Amino acid sequence: MKHHHHPKLKPLFSCGMFRQCTQTVLSPTSSSPPPPPPLSAPSPLPSAPSPPPSATPHPPPLPSSSSSSSSTSQSFTQWRFPLQHPPSSPPPQNPSSDLFQSADLHFRSGAPGPALRLLDRSLVPDGDPSAACPPAVMASVVAALRDHSTSRAAARVLLTLLLAEGNRRLAVEAGAVAAALEAVSAGDAAAERALAAIELMCTTAEGAAELRGNDMAVPALVEAVGKMAGRGRESAIGALAVVYGGGGGGGGDDAAVAAVARAVVLAMQGECSARGRRKGGQLLKALREKGRLDFADDFGI
Repeated sequence: MKHHHHPKLKPLFSCGMFRQCTQTVLSPTSSSPPPPPPLSAPSPLPSAPSPPPSATPHPPPLPSSSSSSSSTSQSFTQWRFPLQHPPSSPPPQNPSSDLFQSADLHFRSGAPGPALRLLDRSLVPDGDPSAACPPAVMASVVAALRDHSTSRAAARVLLTLLLAEGNRRLAVEAGAVAAALEAVSAGDAAAERALAAIELMCTTAEGAAELRGNDMAVPALVEAVGKMAGRGRESAIGALAVVYGGGGGGGGDDAAVAAVARAVVLAMQGECSARGRRKGGQLLKALREKGRLDFADDFGI
């Protein structure tokens, strides 16, 4: 029996042919397929170049425990509870304008009592520099000072208003010096505050001139020095020092000057405050320098 030997068939598709076919299908426009890349091991990933030994950074120094703790606590607080700035408060409003307007309405309606109570209750006791009193209200307060039924409350309100320097010239223009002297002459409960108001008004040139030109000033003040005590006597001596001291050349005749000196010396020898004694000494010195006190030795001056 003969055995027929068939030749070994070559595979229709070799690796090279398969690669060529696939490349031809994927790239139909290429004229000739590129040669297959050589099989090689994958190249290692590039590693970062190590810095030279001289450029090696040093780790920063560790902060102290206290600063680190406070910084961490602050950072956490700001993160957990964000800082909130308080809302800007509106500028304070001055209620003086509304106060004086209400008081003026009371005065115009013929009710000085409620107007004075409103002012006495609402005005700042130690004097508010921004409390500029309107002329109409000041004139009403001065008129109330001349009325015996409202003089006490009016004197208190006037004194409070005069603590603000801007109101003193206004009060002088409204006739407050003469009205205060009338209250002193009456000797009522308004006399002590009226004397203090006179002293404050005399800090202005207009007030001092008004006091020196009033014929009632010296007799009323001399009587107050002899009869009053405490602040009233002190303010009366201070007012007399304004009449005769400084540039004042009034004060009446020699008899009036003698009455002034006698009253002041007696007050200084009796119950008198330190300020009253100082004012009295200044007054007597001014009288002696002007040659109007020839009988100084009789009073131990």
